[in-house]
Amino acid sequence: MIKNHEEIYKSFAEWLDSLLEKNDIPADMKAFNFNLYEEEDNIYSIQLITSDRFDPAGDEWACYEIWSSEEDLFFVDTSDEDDKSRAKFEEFATDMISGYIGKNDILKRLPVGIGFVDGDLKIIFIPEN
Repeated sequence: MIKNHEEIYKSFAEWLDSLLEKNDIPADMKAFNFNLYEEEDNIYSIQLITSDRFDPAGDEWACYEIWSSEEDLFFVDTSDEDDKSRAKFEEFATDMISGYIGKNDILKRLPVGIGFVDGDLKIIFIPEN
């Protein structure tokens, strides 16, 4: 587990709440995706996008972005961590997003994916119909 994970989750939830409340997210969106980026000096960032399509069998749907948080990214510094790997950060980010989905209805309406922009996409939530 990443050190200060509760503090980071609280900041993440505030960032995500602000994005979802203050922006006109398109009504025709079909899925959310959290793009992960590896920055310099053991810093990672998260960007939220929405897509107008979704295919659980492929990754291409996330390329059809209709809304994005653009440069409003959420940053996590992993320099104090024993494991600074991308895999560890992706696991941590997935846990944070899953926790947020469990407590907030807006992300429960649509599928949610996550992945590094130069890697594979994982579907972490599909709503029950």
